[in-house]
Amino acid sequence: MRFVVIRCALILALAVLAPTAFADESAVRIGALDAVLTTPAGVERPPVALLIAGSGSTDRDGNGPQLKPATLKKLAEQLAARGIASLRYDKRGARGWKAEFGRPEDFRFKDYVDDAASLVDFLRGKFARIVLVGHSEGGLVAILTARRTPVDRLVLLTASARRQGDLLKAQLEKKLPATKMEPVAKAIDAIMAGQVVDPPPPELPVAPSMQPSIGSAFNEDPIDPLKQLTMPILIVGGARDHQIARLDMVALAAAAPAAKTLWLPDMNHVLVDVSSEDENIASYNDPDRPLDPDMIEAVAGFITAAGPR
Repeated sequence: MRFVVIRCALILALAVLAPTAFADESAVRIGALDAVLTTPAGVERPPVALLIAGSGSTDRDGNGPQLKPATLKKLAEQLAARGIASLRYDKRGARGWKAEFGRPEDFRFKDYVDDAASLVDFLRGKFARIVLVGHSEGGLVAILTARRTPVDRLVLLTASARRQGDLLKAQLEKKLPATKMEPVAKAIDAIMAGQVVDPPPPELPVAPSMQPSIGSAFNEDPIDPLKQLTMPILIVGGARDHQIARLDMVALAAAAPAAKTLWLPDMNHVLVDVSSEDENIASYNDPDRPLDPDMIEAVAGFITAAGPR
């Protein structure tokens, strides 16, 4: 019995330390979207997670132009080590804006939902079940996608319950003095109302030509569409997250009372454990820092659990 325990522990340790050994990765292109499909080796028809990144020009690994935590790459590897496939992709604007996307100023938030829905269509019929996993702003995309096209389960990781314009005001209030915050708040409210602010305040450097695009994101409310969903849902938040508050998780859970929830005391916004503000800041550019292990086990367990598809 002791040999079995040691052997199992060794297998688990190898899976954590070298998860890519348990998976095959292939580059795929769906329409104009470049993506990576990760499939666990030796698993026939596994479940698949569509990993949807957070805000900004975020690529398939969860990295942006300045911040590179590799959140989605690490999550894909850990899911593969647990027998779960995943598809992660470059958002519009990541690695450059493609002509196929049209003019940047014509972008609207629904285009992100169109993209995710097209990826669900690509995955359909190939896997045991399809699960949307949305991180941060990707949680909103996942909610809107789940309302549009059938999927089996939904995971929200450090997702907001507020409209993004309201969330941005709350975040900036912590950073800006009142004299500078007042014109910024007015500008955000105006953009949310469909107006163009020209010139915008220096603390909100959004070009007038891009404000309709930004406004389309500022106005999307996750709560009403979340209330309409009936599939199993998991909502995960972290106490070290300085971008999303616990009240967001509480509000999301209230909108989906049957959802499972998990609150992790040491996890931050990029899904790693930190113990100080210095660690928190450093983690946004640390692709080797491991993800919160309880989050990984909860997400993997939720994806693979028996029950309604």
